[in-house]
Amino acid sequence: MEETTHTEDPKALVRALLAPIAADMAAVDDVIRQELASDVRRMHEIGEYITSAGGKRMRPALLMLIARALGYEGTLHQYLGATIELLHTATLMHDDVVDESDMRRGRPTANARWGNGVAVLVGDFLYTRSFQMMVKAGNLKVMEALSNAANRLSEGEVIQMVNAHDPTVDEERYFKVIERKTACLFEAGARMAAAIADATPEAEEAVAEYALALGNAFQIADDMLDYAGDTAETGKSLGADLREGKVTLPLIYTRELVSDEDRRLIDDAIRQGDGEFDKIAKLVIDCEALDRCRARAEKELERGRKALSKIPSSIFSESLLELLSFTVKRDR
Repeated sequence: MEETTHTEDPKALVRALLAPIAADMAAVDDVIRQELASDVRRMHEIGEYITSAGGKRMRPALLMLIARALGYEGTLHQYLGATIELLHTATLMHDDVVDESDMRRGRPTANARWGNGVAVLVGDFLYTRSFQMMVKAGNLKVMEALSNAANRLSEGEVIQMVNAHDPTVDEERYFKVIERKTACLFEAGARMAAAIADATPEAEEAVAEYALALGNAFQIADDMLDYAGDTAETGKSLGADLREGKVTLPLIYTRELVSDEDRRLIDDAIRQGDGEFDKIAKLVIDCEALDRCRARAEKELERGRKALSKIPSSIFSESLLELLSFTVKRDR
């Protein structure tokens, strides 16, 4: 498979990467629609609104590519792909309430449209539905992987709240958050895939390591978009993280590279969730903090490539390999 470049159409790149599992991805969407069925009209309405928002479906795609790469030939991975996507969506709904976000993927969040109470309860519905599905799958290793991830996701949200508005957050504290809030669910998908494929312990650890590295790189790239992205493409207002007091890697590196005066400007903005954002964004770009972020993400990509080399080569593992490069070149 030829290496992709960021100058190509991102949607076309995604289609090419996921071509080996196109039928599986369509099946996941069908399962999601079926599982959102509820006698409570508002539950169904909001569930459809959230899941039809055009998300990347990264977690189910990863689960299905890994399952196929490990030789799985059944259809349970489609059901599990829907399961992990519903859990992910539930966490997004809860995060939006906690962060008081009003936009996601270019549309009003559920809490902005229907209120915090309804958003939390529908998030609970999606959360518990995903656990119903997990139990129905009937695989103890699948249950262990997903329930462990759900627990770590909650830990990540609490750590992020503790870190909020604290300019002293460093790289180590940053990774403690993203490994729980993003990478752990990628890892769960990998372990779920390994479980149904009856993979060897060595193969399971290899794909889990790959998924953790991919998740970390994915989140670093996402945090970079907060300072260099296109709002029309990302569906997220530039500077949203800073306004919420989140100290992400671009800001951590910028603080290390700028003058004492500029560092004070950044620190005041972090503490207050306000400030001269345009000036701070320019500092992030001018001091080449984003280049340093890319270099740090590349370390994760190399970790992922090394782990992936331990499983057999196939069209599915090739897509997994290309997914590493794509995740840091995306613009949304």
